[in-house]
Amino acid sequence: MNGRKQWGFGGAVLAGALSVVFGVACGGDTPAAGADVAATDARDIEMDVEVEGDAVDDDTVLPSPPGTTALPADAQRDGDPARGFEILAKGAYVGCGVPASLFPVAQQAGLFGDAPPLPGRDDSLPYFLSRFDTPSGVEVIGPNCFTCHAGYVNGELVLGAPGTNLDFGGLASQIAGFQSQVEQLRGLLNEADFTEIERFAERMSAVAPYVQPEVAGVNPADNLAAILFAHRDPKTLAWSKEPLLAPPPAIVVPVDVPPWWRMKDKHTMFYTAGGRADHARIMMTASTLCVDTVEDAAAIDAEFHHVRSYIEAVPPPAYPFDIDAVAAAEGRVVYDANCAHCHGGPDSYPNLWVELDVIDTDPALAVGGSQFADRFIEWFNASFYGETAVFAPVNGYVAPPLSAIWASAPYLHNGSVPTVATLLDSSTRPTYWRRTFDSTDLDLEGLGFNFETLDVGHADVPSASARRTIYDTTLPGYGNGGHTFGDHLTPTERRALIEYLKTL
Repeated sequence: MNGRKQWGFGGAVLAGALSVVFGVACGGDTPAAGADVAATDARDIEMDVEVEGDAVDDDTVLPSPPGTTALPADAQRDGDPARGFEILAKGAYVGCGVPASLFPVAQQAGLFGDAPPLPGRDDSLPYFLSRFDTPSGVEVIGPNCFTCHAGYVNGELVLGAPGTNLDFGGLASQIAGFQSQVEQLRGLLNEADFTEIERFAERMSAVAPYVQPEVAGVNPADNLAAILFAHRDPKTLAWSKEPLLAPPPAIVVPVDVPPWWRMKDKHTMFYTAGGRADHARIMMTASTLCVDTVEDAAAIDAEFHHVRSYIEAVPPPAYPFDIDAVAAAEGRVVYDANCAHCHGGPDSYPNLWVELDVIDTDPALAVGGSQFADRFIEWFNASFYGETAVFAPVNGYVAPPLSAIWASAPYLHNGSVPTVATLLDSSTRPTYWRRTFDSTDLDLEGLGFNFETLDVGHADVPSASARRTIYDTTLPGYGNGGHTFGDHLTPTERRALIEYLKTL
């Protein structure tokens, strides 16, 4: 039977509801014409020129620069990457969603456009959704980690790449409409299915006011964690309809989603080194959306070390365009003299955090923003999650590995700088800028996204949807200052350095 006829009014209501629930996840661009959808399928680049001058060996241990501190490694649980992918693709770690019996209506309504299936999974669901059973036995369709941790890179879907095309703007008003539509489904669904969609709607309504950044492309994940912590008892993990802690500010401190291929080198998690000890336990805090008991959380944790192993096995995509090998060899010398002390090299990474007054980038996240406010640190460390993991952020930022930096634009922890060229010359960074959100619209010379410099910011743009396309670096948390370590380089040195970075 035709789905629209079968559901009638209920189908129309559901289509509207699901467009809200899954609309954020549909924010990525579609593959370019003729592009293959693959986990990572970039060709290998070999630089066939000897490096001359003052380059250092890859395994040389460089001294830590002033204002930096090495982060110690903690023992981690080993796992099976293949099992980790299976859990990410099909697991019940989020804990709630829309009853699977309603999903055909969403498909017929065309809510997912051309969103491709998840590579390596044997179903036709869009890559950012998973099918699983809740503890009540209802089969649901819900979001998975690839919603934010898969992205389009030069027209290809790359698992583990940053999801930098998502737009969370206007979510609160949309979720309010979702709730009213869900209520109209009462009586059209069986009791178990209605209870599940009602629970999902309640959680979405609780978090929506706190996860709306001012700009499309940045992510509110840290604020999402904070508001979920606020609604839970740390000992029992029971959900409270009213916050048990003061919620985070509704003004989101934005973050740029980091690529997963960095994790194999990192001793800590998050830009502020806040995640210590058992990384797998921290990674499963996605469960704070709808996993409501310690027993259920412990069952998820028993296998989440496999997820960590999968994430650490994600390979960086190789740069797929031509590289000037002579310039890259010259750039290696520039890199070793100016960058390697903090960012490491192809075969080494020092795991340093840089003091805020040294790096001087936007301080909002490093001074207790979002989930790193004291009350949320205390909640985490006193909870089930804190039994094996620790929140202990620093007053600064971690200098990340730079593997596949070409595939992780824009730059800095808040995504405020569109290209490496503007990162290396702070005088060229735009105050107001926008990009096309087309992953093939790349600046190959500057290494990053092509962008348009604007004369006005949010204060002078009346349309909310238009404002979300403009990165306004004057907004709190969105600053593009600091990291001026490339300002002293000559244009020739910067160009050579960029060519070398393409080889990493």
